[in-house]
Parts: sequence; structure tokens; C-alpha cells
Amino acid sequence: MKMPAPDEAVLARRDELIVALQAIVPGEGVITDDMELSVYESDGLTAYRQRPMAAVLPETVDQISRILQLCGEFGCKIVPRGAGTSLSGGALPVADGIVLGLGKFNRVLEIDYDNRCAVVQPGVTNLGITNAVSSNGFYYAPDPSSQIACSIGGNVAENAGGVHCLKYGLTANNVLGVELVLMNGDVMRLGGKHLDAEGYDLLGILTGSEGLLGIITEVTVRILKSPETARALLIGFPTIEAAGECVGSVINAGIIPGGMEMMDRYAIEAAEAFCHAGYPLDVEALLIVELDGPEVEVDYLIAEVERMATECGAVNVRASTSEEERMTFWAGRKAAFPAVGRLSPDYYCMDGTIPRYQLPVVLRRIAELSEHYGLRVANVFHAGDGNLHPLILYDANNPGELEKTEEFGAEILKLCVEVGGVLTGEHGVGVEKRDLMETMFDEDDLKHQQRVKCAFDPDSILNPGKMFPVLHRCAELGRVHVHQGQHRFPDIPRF
Repeated sequence: MKMPAPDEAVLARRDELIVALQAIVPGEGVITDDMELSVYESDGLTAYRQRPMAAVLPETVDQISRILQLCGEFGCKIVPRGAGTSLSGGALPVADGIVLGLGKFNRVLEIDYDNRCAVVQPGVTNLGITNAVSSNGFYYAPDPSSQIACSIGGNVAENAGGVHCLKYGLTANNVLGVELVLMNGDVMRLGGKHLDAEGYDLLGILTGSEGLLGIITEVTVRILKSPETARALLIGFPTIEAAGECVGSVINAGIIPGGMEMMDRYAIEAAEAFCHAGYPLDVEALLIVELDGPEVEVDYLIAEVERMATECGAVNVRASTSEEERMTFWAGRKAAFPAVGRLSPDYYCMDGTIPRYQLPVVLRRIAELSEHYGLRVANVFHAGDGNLHPLILYDANNPGELEKTEEFGAEILKLCVEVGGVLTGEHGVGVEKRDLMETMFDEDDLKHQQRVKCAFDPDSILNPGKMFPVLHRCAELGRVHVHQGQHRFPDIPRF
């Protein structure tokens, strides 16, 4: 994996920069100790690490504005960081830059039940939003597996999904407005409490922009009334293909479940050993299907899905009979990623999206690649929307095994594009998929995307080295201002 070459002129002025940062964020707001900086050297993609020059923890929007202006004057790069749960290296630091941590922006500012929205700071956790409104019978729909830890600012940056995104949408479908600070220090508001923002869809550009365009300091999200009834089905199949056929049957029948998740044998065994959710261990694939709405409708749909599952060859069907049992069904799926740690010293979590009908084809091909590379794979995915999360099991202590894992992962992502899918569904591009962007976009596509980057950040200071495999001069892209010349990136250490 490669990152931008350090700017020696910026490194030479490190002490001067730190003094200036300490004047903006006094006390313990600027971290410079080498050991303390180790906390920031990677995010959830721990295979790659790079220690920054410093980490800054502002508490006010004004401080962020002044920090961006200062870094612009010094030419110092900035990597925004929320909770650090990114699985694509989206918050991987650079050697000649600072990490801008938003953990102190952790307040729920307003809950407006009349307009069914909440205004929160970016450091509020995903689950924290639901906890803030649940007593009044509301919740926030997008629910990534890391929802207990991941922050809403990071969710916006990566356009996070979750098990309920099939029916209720991704982060992009649930964000109404943001406040952000631009590189020149200006504070800008997009959208608000209304359902649609005026003018160009800049809110759509910001959601999923991976911290390349501005620093988000406030988010207005849609909150939903909790459904009257929610029940889940646990369905075991003798083959992955049979489970995939059931997914297609349910969607083709016009039934849109609240959630529809699939796990293969490796993932089932790991999750069951981890949290004892009552998963069957004699099946090759497990579907969790949740139906929600009025009780009479849910009972009818449960019976319909049970019938379809049986027709597709299900060998184990169990419906939840209480809220506690429903949550237990989901507990295993939510814990699948950490549970897989029981199977291997290390694992590499992939993220690609494919058309639903291609599930059997892609899963067969992943099995073939697993045999070819000699690496096991546990498959966990959002079956309803085709978002795959293959977990490649490896041991970083074995020389060359990480590199082999990277090759395997790249083949999976290329396969996703080949069958009509995309490189990512919710984890973002970051550094993980950056060098694969050319398999999906041609040079003109990438240049148009970089023109947007240049409009917001002409000096390429915000989160450099992410998303684009090649950086071009802004002048080449139709702007007068010049930033980094066209180049690829030098290697960064693997761990």
C-alpha cells in the first residue's frame, strides 16, 4: 500500500507548527508524544500504520476553522478522524500531517420530534442517536455492525449502511443537513430539517466523500418511529445457492424485509461460539430475515417467507416469539466480525456490492479463489442489497501472507465489478481500494471526480492519498491553482 511522499519542508517546520496549534487548542488538545501518537497510527484496517506529526483534538468550530487556515499556510496535510472504526484505511495518517480528532464533538444538540429529526455533533455514536430518542418510541435506522462505537461523522464520510439499509436506506437517505468547515476556514451549512436541500445536491457530494472535501461539525439526521411489531426468522440452508435463491424469491415477491442477512458455515460457527445465539450448526448458510410493521402484516409476511424458504430447500426455520429472542438472533450477526477472530490470528474484511442474482456465481468463485490462494474465507453479507463482506483469514506472522491476502482481496473486488457491481457498499475506498479505482472508472471519470476535490481543496491537504490512484495538477483539470503533480505513491509499512 502506498501513500504520498512526505514534504520535507513541512517536516522541518514541525516544532513551529505545533506551537501554533497549541495556541489554538491549549492544554492537552495537541498530542505530540510518540507513544501517545501510536493510538492514531491506524484505524480499523490495522494492516497499515503511519504515525502522524501530531494529533489535534479541537472542541469548537472556531478552533477547527483556525486549524484549517493554519495548516493551509504551512502546507500541512490533515486527516480527519472520528472513532477510528474505518475498515478501508480512511483515517490512515500521513507522516507530514496531523490527525484532526473529532471525539470531543460528542453532544446531541437538539431533538425535534415534530419534524422527526435530530441535530448532533459528528462524534456522537451511531447507537447514541437511537439511545437519545428511544424513550419516545423513535430510532435512527442505519445500523452498521460497529454502531456501538462508530461515530455519525464517520458514517457520513463513508456513507455507512447496516443490516436495516435494505428497507430504510444508507446514511445518504437519512441525513438531512450538515455543517462543515472548508479549507479556507469558512463555515458552510447544507440542507437542514427539511426533506430536500435547495440548489445543487452538495449534500449528496459530501455524504461519502471520505473526508476529502471538508470537516463536518454538525449533522441533522432523520429519526423514524419504531415499528409496531418486528419479528425475525432464522433460516438454515444446506447450500449457499439455496439461500441465495430464497433471497431472490422474497424480493421478487415484493416483500422488502427490514433486514436480510446471510452467513456461511465459518461465520455461523464463529458467531455461535462467541455469543450463543442459538444458530444451527448443521447448515452451510444461514439467513436472518426481519419483517416489521403492523402486527397482522408481520404475521402474514412471516408465514409467506417461511413458505418460500421451505420451497427453496430450507432445513431449519425458526421465528422469534419475543423481542428478546429477536435481538438474540441479531446479536450473533452484529458480533460476526469480532467473532471471526476466534478462527484466525488476523482477518481482512472486504466490502463489495453485486447484483443480487449474481450471489451464487460470486460465492462459488470466492470459494475457488480461496482454494487457489490457500486462505480460508468467512462470508458475512447484507444479502438483500448484495453488499458482500468476505473475511479473509490469514496470519500476519507468516512472511508473505498479508501480501497474498491483498491479492486475494483485489481479485474479489475485481470480480464484483466484472459481474456488474461496485468496489464498495459502505466501507469506502480509502487506501484499501484506491488502486483498484481504475478497474471501475476510466481516466476521464477520475479526472472529473478530482475536479470536485480541487474545487473544495485546491492544495490537496485534506486526507491525501485516499480514493484516487493518481493525483493530477489542478491546472491540468481546468483550474489555475497548482497542487501535487501527477504521481503515484511510495509504500507505507505493513504490519
